[in-house]
Amino acid sequence: MSANVTEPTVRVTWTDPVTGTHGYLVVHSLVSGIATGGTRMRPGCTLSEVEDLARGMATKTATFNLPVGGAKGGIDFDPKHPEARGVLLRFCEAMRPWLDRHWVTAEDLGVPQHFIDDVFAELGLQQSYHAAISRSSDPQLTLQRVHAGLNTPVPGGLLLGDVIGGYGVAQACLGVANAWGMAEADTTVAIQGVGTMGGGAAWYLHEAGVTVVAVADAAGTLYDPEGLDVPALLELRDRYGEIDRTAVPERVWRLDRDAIAGISADIFVPAAVSYTIREDNAMDVAARAVVEAANAATTPRAEAMLAARNIPVIPDFIANAGAATWAWWLLLGEVGAEPADSFLRLRSEMQSKVALVLGDWDTSRVPPRTTGLAIADRNRADRLAEEAVGRGALVVP
Repeated sequence: MSANVTEPTVRVTWTDPVTGTHGYLVVHSLVSGIATGGTRMRPGCTLSEVEDLARGMATKTATFNLPVGGAKGGIDFDPKHPEARGVLLRFCEAMRPWLDRHWVTAEDLGVPQHFIDDVFAELGLQQSYHAAISRSSDPQLTLQRVHAGLNTPVPGGLLLGDVIGGYGVAQACLGVANAWGMAEADTTVAIQGVGTMGGGAAWYLHEAGVTVVAVADAAGTLYDPEGLDVPALLELRDRYGEIDRTAVPERVWRLDRDAIAGISADIFVPAAVSYTIREDNAMDVAARAVVEAANAATTPRAEAMLAARNIPVIPDFIANAGAATWAWWLLLGEVGAEPADSFLRLRSEMQSKVALVLGDWDTSRVPPRTTGLAIADRNRADRLAEEAVGRGALVVP
């Protein structure tokens, strides 16, 4: 059975005793008794949304052949509210039986990594990768490696753990350009969202020589057909990923927030919320390809509409897998704190997968999602066979 349609293993609904808000944990699948997936916080978050995201995480881990299943946490609450930290703390406390041994979580929409790590520290769990770290033969050494990797500075003044996901998205975009024979300097990109994922992608695309012609945040779309000054714009962000318009040059066009989908560019990167490309706006997309940086950025019907217009979608479980994949390489000791090693491996794996799924698209119009799901299913079947003979257990050095 396809990794994309199986029923989840566990669904948990939680009610906060203080605010009355609801939170959800969905464990789609366990591999060797463990699953991974971030915890998000946004007003309107639903159980069905978290279930979709957990399914996507299971597909993501299988696509990159990681020894872990997929899960997701979600809380229906505004992360800007003064009570947000208390809500997250109580949610994690309630989910502690899973967080202790079975669920490795991390940052997600509305929940930065340092925020969730602070909550874990208050609960005595040290770090949000606790469930995997505690399984290692030397938990203290593994914890030190994780801390070193997450907190290693990279050019631009940020930390490796904060940019690796966006770097992976940038490499997915470059994989599209390379597969289609486009030089970086001749490639244009429009990005919806300039938070951790979208901002990181914009930075590394700009560094590679790609022209970022538009970015959008909650306040609207900023557009310059000649190319935006990405480093300068990123410096103007607040903690919620919104750009201070008062310091943006006058030559930059100010457009409506939803105008980003219709910007003419080679690649459109939805890096904000889920379900941003829907039936009602799929015909507006003006890019040659879509690279999903946000989880579940495109609805199935919208993706079919794009395919009918010869616009392929590089699915989220490939394009935005950089952070989750790298975290497990770090946990397993396959990469360390040296950024160059992590960047090299992620660049190679991301671009090779994009080339593979676009190859099927270019030759036979097989949607990239279909090819990606087939890769995930093959990897999952192989891992289940290994577990059946006792050779697939998670081993953390």
